[in-house]
Amino acid sequence: MIRMMNKYSLIFVLTLLVLASCDQQNPFGGPTYDFDGNLAADRVKIDEYLLSTPIDSLYRIHDPSGVVIIVQEEGEGSRPGSNSVVYTNYIGSLLDGSVFDTSIEDVARANDIFDDNRSYTVFLFTIPGPNSTGSAIPGFNFGFRRLRSGSKAVLLIPSPLGYRDSDTNERIPPNSVLRFDVDFLGLD
Repeated sequence: MIRMMNKYSLIFVLTLLVLASCDQQNPFGGPTYDFDGNLAADRVKIDEYLLSTPIDSLYRIHDPSGVVIIVQEEGEGSRPGSNSVVYTNYIGSLLDGSVFDTSIEDVARANDIFDDNRSYTVFLFTIPGPNSTGSAIPGFNFGFRRLRSGSKAVLLIPSPLGYRDSDTNERIPPNSVLRFDVDFLGLD
């Protein structure tokens, strides 16, 4: 009897060791999102895009987050900090130039993405404070923190700071690098 218990104890301990050594999975099923791997792949895509696509600029900022901020017109206002409310117009596109979203009605109509049920007005969002998430994609938070109110810029946002691997918007394939042409109108 003791020999049998030792045998089952040994099997139990070995089973626990095997399970503990397995890769952690998403607790909701399926694999976890590879943030670092996608960020590295997107940095290569962004570098290639910058080499092949001329964009007029005063200067460029390669933020440590992975967002590239290309300042086209320098504003004179202050930069937003935590809990600042930002007002902007934007045009969101993929690196192939296809527009997937905008706050400007004429641009939506010109790109065949106009929606009668949507209001085309200035977009406003709050820059989140530490340890909180905001109402905009994380790439906006990193990009706008580097701009002065009144600036015009292009934000190149890697997929981990955009819509990741989401497939909920048919115009944005999973793991897409995003380009936002922004007009930073002001802040509160």
